[in-house]
Amino acid sequence: MLGLFYSFMATIKKFEDIYAWQKAQELAVCVYSEFKGSKDFSFRDQICLAVVSISNNIAEGFDRSSDAEFSRFLYYSKGSCSEVKSMLYLAGNLNYINTEQQGKLIMQCEEISKLIQGFLNALSTKYK
Repeated sequence: MLGLFYSFMATIKKFEDIYAWQKAQELAVCVYSEFKGSKDFSFRDQICLAVVSISNNIAEGFDRSSDAEFSRFLYYSKGSCSEVKSMLYLAGNLNYINTEQQGKLIMQCEEISKLIQGFLNALSTKYK
């Protein structure tokens, strides 16, 4: 397992190589597209800030000076992912989006959260 982790890490040279970052960018584009016409400006601004925070925290953490700091930013990213997911439930309850689109976006959040958790697990395994 540890050999796989080091092999995996060897392929990551910049934050753009991180699959979770790539998927978070895709989610951000979807969320921005979905809510760009919303007249509920505070809701729109909050969900857009949260969704951008997912990939931004991955990027910022990657360029920090230690794996401990990187892990901290990955946890922030995961928290932002949960915030987006929570807001998507609210968006459905307020009829801002339909059930099908809500489900697709929530699935994307869940996938990204699992990817981030996998990365966190790999970082913690690195030192065992």
